[in-house]
Amino acid sequence: MKTNDQLEHLKELRAKARLGGGQARIDKQHAKGSLTARERIDLLLDKDSFEEFDMFKTHRCNDFGMDKQVYPGDGVVTGHGTVDGRIVYVFSQDFTVLGGSLSETFAEKICKIMDLAMKNGAPVVGLNDSGGARIQEGIESLAGYSEIFQRNVMASGVVPQISAIFGPCAGGAVYSPALTDFVVMVQNQSYMFLTGPKVVKSVTHEDVTTEELGGAAMHTSRSGVADYAASSGADAIDYIRRLLSFLPQNNMENPPVVPVTDSITRKSKALNEIIPTNPNEAYDMKEVILQTVDNSDFFEVKEAFAPNIIVGFARYGGMPVGIVANQPMHLSGVLDIDSSIKGARFVRFCDCFNIPVVTFVDVPGFLPGTAQEYGGVIRNGAKILYAYAEATIPKVTVITRKAYGGAYCVMSSKHLRGDINYAWPSAEIAVMGAQGAAGVLYGREAKKADDPKAFLAAKEQEYKDKVANPYIAAQRGYIDDIIEPDNTRARIIRSLGLLDNKRDTNPMKKHGNIPL
Repeated sequence: MKTNDQLEHLKELRAKARLGGGQARIDKQHAKGSLTARERIDLLLDKDSFEEFDMFKTHRCNDFGMDKQVYPGDGVVTGHGTVDGRIVYVFSQDFTVLGGSLSETFAEKICKIMDLAMKNGAPVVGLNDSGGARIQEGIESLAGYSEIFQRNVMASGVVPQISAIFGPCAGGAVYSPALTDFVVMVQNQSYMFLTGPKVVKSVTHEDVTTEELGGAAMHTSRSGVADYAASSGADAIDYIRRLLSFLPQNNMENPPVVPVTDSITRKSKALNEIIPTNPNEAYDMKEVILQTVDNSDFFEVKEAFAPNIIVGFARYGGMPVGIVANQPMHLSGVLDIDSSIKGARFVRFCDCFNIPVVTFVDVPGFLPGTAQEYGGVIRNGAKILYAYAEATIPKVTVITRKAYGGAYCVMSSKHLRGDINYAWPSAEIAVMGAQGAAGVLYGREAKKADDPKAFLAAKEQEYKDKVANPYIAAQRGYIDDIIEPDNTRARIIRSLGLLDNKRDTNPMKKHGNIPL
């Protein structure tokens, strides 16, 4: 064969591979409002940066008519490219090829790029759109999934792993995204569940739709499996690109610092008035965050799940940080099972990838009740405690108002190796609130007093003066300084600069046993 003929043959093979399951199936994908595997990659990566691997790889199954259904690439597009100039490894499942079902060779392609990502220290982004295991292959398909799971675990804490779900993701297939650091879903297009509505109906007699059982709205608000419900495939890709901008390439690097365009010493006078006079009145902690971070730019994660705690990324002085904050607008900012898990997982991610954590505290305690106790609030509440205590990254804490009881200890207190701990003058640091403490300490005496209400009010003020204020903690050194609220931004930035070369270690061990 002549050289020109060889080149034409190569071009023909490439063109065939790029069509996946064929134009008719691509049109069908577009008709349901979905992008193709390659279109998703083009949106994710910088223009002309994609380098593909295994374009011509095909399956090896000859049973059940599979010898007549052979497609170059075998239903997944893999390779690497750049996002804002930084290398990213990517795989994108192609629903137009046999429903995106996973075969042995399909899995081999994914495993190859995951191995390369770990060797070269770059993030892995998985774009999922698959009908699950390829039934015709049986055990080979299941083995393929298991090989991917193993690499998800090995890559955890080594390189960032991000999953996006653009269509179905059911059965064992759900565990690969669940093992990654962040999961993005698309509203009314993607779903995840172990068993579908028909199986649920036959086993538990529950009538439930696909969307109710495993849709984006459910997983972002109730299960906490997903971090973001995108409005479209393009929105999901934009979210991933923005998320990557805050993250280092791997666990040996620091997160990317950008030029500062917001004054480091900028004061926010609104913060001096944000705490209500009534201690039981709510305010929006997100406003505190927005007033202090660079350019009021806050990238929230898991916004709809456990909204009584806020987690997300921002920058202070150009430096990426993770932010954890109690939210008084929801359940008074109390810690419960879901918020403890949400906060713990986020802190541990930041610790994996050298991202400092800034914590804003306004927490009245842990949520009481039989539902919480039966559900294991002790075990789950211990997770966030464990995460903060274990973390060796820089930790800066600002107590804005309430910090009561065990919840004070848990929220990055000085006693859990908090590096710099500030309090506003409005902070109340005690075992419990002054009103409750006065009732416990002087309840019996109040009954004998001429004016019980006046007597308890006086004792409540006495408790505030002697215990429930930031100055007592400052006297002990548990608070490094009591700061003016409007100066919070500058103090946080200076603290992060001070901690830039921080080194902290944990005892040598295989790994700890977090209370899972």
